[in-house]
Amino acid sequence: MKFKKGLSMAAGVSLIVAAGCGNDNNAADGGNGEENNGGNNGETTTLSVWAMGEEGNALGSFVESFENEHENIEVNVQAIPWDNAHDSLLTAVASGDGPDVLQLGTTWVAEFAGAGAFLDLSDYEDDYDMINNDDFFEGALDTTYYNDAIYGVPWYVDTRVLFYRTDILEEHGYEEPPQNWEEMLEVSRELADRGDGMFGFDIDQNDQLVPPIFAWQNGWEFNEEEAEENFADPAFREAMDYYHTYFAEGLVQETEGVPIEQGFEEGSKPMFTSGPWMINIIRNEAPDIDGDWDVAMFPGNERNASAIGGSHLSVFAKTENPEEALEFISYMSEPETQIEWFKETNTLPARQSAWDDEELQQDEKLAVFGDQLEEAVAPPVLSQWENIAQDLLSSLERINRGGADLDEELDNFQQQAANRLD
Repeated sequence: MKFKKGLSMAAGVSLIVAAGCGNDNNAADGGNGEENNGGNNGETTTLSVWAMGEEGNALGSFVESFENEHENIEVNVQAIPWDNAHDSLLTAVASGDGPDVLQLGTTWVAEFAGAGAFLDLSDYEDDYDMINNDDFFEGALDTTYYNDAIYGVPWYVDTRVLFYRTDILEEHGYEEPPQNWEEMLEVSRELADRGDGMFGFDIDQNDQLVPPIFAWQNGWEFNEEEAEENFADPAFREAMDYYHTYFAEGLVQETEGVPIEQGFEEGSKPMFTSGPWMINIIRNEAPDIDGDWDVAMFPGNERNASAIGGSHLSVFAKTENPEEALEFISYMSEPETQIEWFKETNTLPARQSAWDDEELQQDEKLAVFGDQLEEAVAPPVLSQWENIAQDLLSSLERINRGGADLDEELDNFQQQAANRLD
């Protein structure tokens, strides 16, 4: 069956910032979510913020308007290379000499919250309306909780959608992208049959989020009380079998091959999933296919789920300036500020109301990301999750490339998960 186009275009990274304590001056009176112009007899409080890579450079010039509104608060931003971020925070936790404000990748919440690195923001929920605000995407809010406490405020978000070559699909009789698993397999098989070196879909086999996305799409949910038994759920096992089908039938390339943007431009990899950053990469590096590609929600089975990523702003537990830190986080989380940050960095706002912005509404490709964020799921907030996800990738590699029996290998994976969760 060939399908006709009818997609909705309605609008709907992980990064860590460590900030120095900034405790050379007495803390200014703050709170209540209101503008804080001081209250410390004219003395200036300094919040030293370390941000990752290019975003750190962007944030350094971005805070000027905050300082103009808060004349007794200065923000000192230092860019930290991504490779050093995790170790920098470990050092800060161990020494107690850490940041006022942290921009935290969502997958690190459990590890560092469990180590006592962050201030529990639930104690400030009545005074600052950006804490636990349901204007944030639900998936983003989910990753701010750990052990019934709140350890961050969503800043920006990302998610994965389907990128596809409209011209190639149309050549094969498909006027719209696939809408579900059955159609996704049908289109992939059709496109893989074009000849040697041609594939239907591309799967990043190093991406820890891809296998869980397939599971979420099949109705699977992780329940902490069930622990490793989650991985015996038929919904999970069926999703891994579906994932394996693409390799068993040669619909995806087992080896890395050419960069995805090159394969997409050449047409050898006419469908893949990626985040919003890929839009500009394709526009800039593959201008010859302008008008011949589009994006759509990730086709699923029970639901068209994807993963939600991005970063939060958190407060270091040892800060001497909690009110000033929260004033800064409040400012950065305002819808108007998030829109300006999007225009500066092309990262997507975490506040749903920010998506009413005209620029986000008019770019149909970005609007699809807004739709997808409504169906985005947060990975479990567990300190062991990244290791479990890596174990799953290793098991799937043995299944896809080594010919291991799927059921036996997933049983072994479940036992590994049990050991990690014990």
